[in-house]
Amino acid sequence: MSPTADEIIRAAAHWIDRGIRMDTRTFAHELGISRSTLFRRVGNREELLGDALFYLADRTMATAVRMWERAEGAAVRNAEGELRCLAVMREYRSAIAGNRGFRRFLDDEPTVAIRVLTDPRGRVQPRVMAAHVELLRRDVDDGGFVPAVSLESLCYAIVRLGEAFLYSDVLASRAPDLTAASTLLAALVEGRVPTAPL
Repeated sequence: MSPTADEIIRAAAHWIDRGIRMDTRTFAHELGISRSTLFRRVGNREELLGDALFYLADRTMATAVRMWERAEGAAVRNAEGELRCLAVMREYRSAIAGNRGFRRFLDDEPTVAIRVLTDPRGRVQPRVMAAHVELLRRDVDDGGFVPAVSLESLCYAIVRLGEAFLYSDVLASRAPDLTAASTLLAALVEGRVPTAPL
């Protein structure tokens, strides 16, 4: 049976996760479909990469949320006082930075990767921002904090700052510094600099 669009996206995410370059001819052949069928179902190569990368990001975020829930239950802050959304975002960035397939994609195709990941009209960044809005909204609703600006504005700043640190090796020839990112994001969200780096 011919794969659905969702099945194609999951298969593409699996290729990225394994560090395999997305060659659409080979990929379509492995799925048992033509390239034209592939394009009809999921769009061009960059659109497919965007959907697959968001699929990986969404799974990574869900895993980070489950880790918090296993350790802290429904608490909005942990024993150290760290806000749930900040801990989840820290774990999310760490998991993405440590994903060898994702890093290989960034290393092998930096221009394509940055375009796909950061295009404000693309298939990754708008959905990542929406996921961050929902993550922070839970903490607002549960009484964790009151943001100084709208959640949409705050999450725009969070995602863009996170990208600047997560992709800093490609964007600015600097090694990613996730500790600095966590400290700055905590200051942005809470309106104060943590007493010690997270």
